[in-house]
Amino acid sequence: MAKRMRCTCFPPSASVVGVGSAAIGPSCPAWHSPHHGRRDEGGEYAMKFFSEQDREGLKASEECEPRTPLPLRMVASEEYLPIAQTVKQRAAEQRLYALADSIAPKLGMTRRRFFQTSAGMAAGFVALNQTFGPLFAVTPAEAATPEAASERAETLANQFIMDMHTHFLRDDTQLTHFVSMRESVAAQGWNPQLKEGEQTIEDLKFQNYFKEVFLDSDTKIALISSAPSEIPEDWFLTNRQMAQARERVNESAGSSRMMTHAIMTPEKPGWLDDLDAALELKPDSLKGYTVGDNTHKGLSRHPWRMDSRETYRGYEKAQAAGIRNICVHKGLWGRAMDERFPILAPYARVDDVAQAAKDWPQLNFIIYHAGYRLDDPEWALAEFERTGRIDWVTDLAEIPEKHGVTNVYADLGQIFAQTLIAQPRICAAIMGQLIRGLGVDHVCWGTDAVWTGSPQWQIEGLRRLEIPDDMRRAHGFAPLGPADGPVKSAIFGGNNARLYGVDQAGLGELNTDRFAAAKREYLAAGARPTNRRYGYVRSG
Repeated sequence: MAKRMRCTCFPPSASVVGVGSAAIGPSCPAWHSPHHGRRDEGGEYAMKFFSEQDREGLKASEECEPRTPLPLRMVASEEYLPIAQTVKQRAAEQRLYALADSIAPKLGMTRRRFFQTSAGMAAGFVALNQTFGPLFAVTPAEAATPEAASERAETLANQFIMDMHTHFLRDDTQLTHFVSMRESVAAQGWNPQLKEGEQTIEDLKFQNYFKEVFLDSDTKIALISSAPSEIPEDWFLTNRQMAQARERVNESAGSSRMMTHAIMTPEKPGWLDDLDAALELKPDSLKGYTVGDNTHKGLSRHPWRMDSRETYRGYEKAQAAGIRNICVHKGLWGRAMDERFPILAPYARVDDVAQAAKDWPQLNFIIYHAGYRLDDPEWALAEFERTGRIDWVTDLAEIPEKHGVTNVYADLGQIFAQTLIAQPRICAAIMGQLIRGLGVDHVCWGTDAVWTGSPQWQIEGLRRLEIPDDMRRAHGFAPLGPADGPVKSAIFGGNNARLYGVDQAGLGELNTDRFAAAKREYLAAGARPTNRRYGYVRSG
């Protein structure tokens, strides 16, 4: 019999989280299964999506991106290829360094330590404003005054944030290519007493996820998601492992901190039987990838449409089981991928959403990444200013008016993260179009963490972002308003709470559970955000 791996989901100190590895012991869930070593980092399937030419131009973000409070170039997972740092992003980076070097010495801090503070986060948005124009509610005085920055952060810390788009990898994952390109770099666990060491696949598993999401961000409830693969072992988490993760995390927290998807795979042989088994696990929603295997696109053989007769058989089962939320990955599909994967390309678009929504009014269709095409952000902004359209986002936003439906939603996902730091004007335009077309009550918060690191910089981004006056006048967009105003509060948590049946009035337990106690102890000891991202950047 294979030896059970020691559980490392929670810190070894039971006094912090209320449960240590010894306490978890035999009841540790199935995602803690032994590593069977089916193939190594250079195995047949490693880096299947990236060609050799692609790989030559990529570097690990940890290798070449400084530990700034927010990324200053596009960091991508294996889902898509990143765009090289733009001239404006490089300018923002240099401005941020200049700010830090003028402020940190006066505070008796190193640059890195300054970047770990609320004032350092404010400095990041000051640098963006200085580069792209005044899109963010921040002043240089906030960046230079840690007390003021900390007071603001503490005032907003209890804001209800429900992130329904997060990931970590199973302990027996074979997806070692997620770190196979990454060189040995400094890495720090959530426990300040841990020594620095090499980055490993462990950084994409639960213990680091717990630090990045629940300690270093204001997220209150998260949904753990997954992705399917033609290779069974290459699912991020199986449906059963997600359900077990939810059970164990909530038991350990002493409250309902985690929800879960179950992945559906229409058109794949036996998929309806698999769906029956998944529904028995009582998932909080279903999720699917219409391109099929998004991890190994070259192996994908079972793409599907949201409005196909076969997929409708799955909706029928979901509805009978009491599931109302169908989450679908769309977009994040660059134009170069049309040529590389011509068979899959039509399935990445949003032209199958409207009919499904019309035929199934009892279900909610939540489109992840808001269907964004993933264009060069400067080109996308120029096209928006010329035509008033953003590829696939505009198409999604127009569905309610064109088709008379009210059950189509947008989850922000990667598009908010990437456009916010690449070209915040296109980020503002995306927000304006989604709110105007779908309604402010149909735009939902999701960050795709931990691929993008701790979600806190994205939370701060939305809190501070405003649609520029000229854009509002030209396109009839409504303002986003204050950080804790009705628009942003709806997006951060209100809309997801309504979709998932969470009563915000009864969430006092989140302030008194074991996760809350762990965070108080962590903050009292002096928070140390890693400011790391877990992906690839294009060199040059």
